[in-house]
Amino acid sequence: MKSTNPLSISAFRHLYLAQITSLLGTGIASVALALLAWDLAGDQAGVVLGTALALKMVAYVFISPIIGGLAHRLPRKTVLIGLDIIRAALIACLPWVSEIWHIYALIFAINTCAAGFTPLFQATIPDLLQEEKIYTKALSYARLAYDLENILSPTLAALLLAVLSFHELFYLDSLTFIISASLIALTIIPKTALSDRPKPIWKNIQFGIRAYLTTPRLRALWVLYFAVAASGGMMIVNTVVYVQGYLQMDAQIMAMVFMASGAGSMTAALTVPHLRQQFADRSIMLTGACLLAITLSLGTQMPNLIGLSILWFMLGFGNSLIQTPAGNLIWRSCRPSDSAAFFAANFSLSHSGWFIGYILAGHLASHFGLTFTFGTLAAVAWMALLVAWFQFPQRDPVELWHTHESMTHVHPHIHDQHHEHQHDSGHGHAPHSNIDHDHHHQHKPLRHKHTFVIDQHHTQWPTKEG
Repeated sequence: MKSTNPLSISAFRHLYLAQITSLLGTGIASVALALLAWDLAGDQAGVVLGTALALKMVAYVFISPIIGGLAHRLPRKTVLIGLDIIRAALIACLPWVSEIWHIYALIFAINTCAAGFTPLFQATIPDLLQEEKIYTKALSYARLAYDLENILSPTLAALLLAVLSFHELFYLDSLTFIISASLIALTIIPKTALSDRPKPIWKNIQFGIRAYLTTPRLRALWVLYFAVAASGGMMIVNTVVYVQGYLQMDAQIMAMVFMASGAGSMTAALTVPHLRQQFADRSIMLTGACLLAITLSLGTQMPNLIGLSILWFMLGFGNSLIQTPAGNLIWRSCRPSDSAAFFAANFSLSHSGWFIGYILAGHLASHFGLTFTFGTLAAVAWMALLVAWFQFPQRDPVELWHTHESMTHVHPHIHDQHHEHQHDSGHGHAPHSNIDHDHHHQHKPLRHKHTFVIDQHHTQWPTKEG
């Protein structure tokens, strides 16, 4: 019997180890960065870290679509290895900084690399794992890796700081990216499928965002990310304010509250593959958003420590119900050749939500208090749930009837349901010696039904009537 465990596939196992290694290194470096900011800026360290976080979001939102739009033209494995090595070199520079602007420049450069690496990495996994059940489990494992990093990295950093200076933690993080690059080098990664997208650079850059927002289920996913960002922003920004300010407890208690959130997220990540056997992604994700909205609303009651831990567990659970199936939603919404562009669009658009979530969580709590912040972010989550409910089609079949108007365009020399043509030899499927050469031809009007995604031939989502 064929195994459904993605870890039984060596290529995924290498990439998963690379992900875990780099995540742990990044988590440790986050602690070191906070200490570096304190060393350079003293009691203004929070301003430095806040600015660095904003620059990180800017890189994610604006750089990711550019790299994702051009990724289909680049050798995927080489790009992944190169971005890891560049990040390793940039992080190794952090111990040598002497000015605050050095931190800003390096953080922006590092996260520019991350904005290219992460979507390309995410787009590679479904190419390795063609079966949906295996891919769903892989997404759960990826979610677990993020949650474990959130729990383990601060603990590991504290242990390492007992024997190392915080400057040396940056070198350790740099090493993790070298290890990640080495693991990717050992992995056999499929070549990117041939794309029929036009060659102009701007059209490729804007393709992912436009195609993503034209797909109803992905528009709903983007809206749901605002609920995720509202709850995540509350937890990441204001846990310290709630625990050490409102409850008057120490940093160890704060760490335990964070662990409650991670435990909730891991529980959901392990549950999602089983839930998908009984329920549609729409039901699972909307349930997650409803849970987030209810939990943030309950937060306005300002519970004690036990109540707060339960709320944080529920927020982690709800977040993971939305984020774990997201990869499946993107995978079924694009052609393999366009997957990097779609994942980059998701990465960019989701972080635009996080940017707003961070700003609201921080500024509202500072100026209006935690109760008002809970209420406002709950309103954001309820609004996201309502909009996503109407955007996410209740019936969401893979195959759709649709009509093509007559069109003339240029495409690479390929055969598919839109490019059946005869060769000089008279054999319609003769071997292609000129696969990279372009064909300029006209499509006749056509009405048919097949797996529907937004691409070069399908620029608008069909109406209910088709």
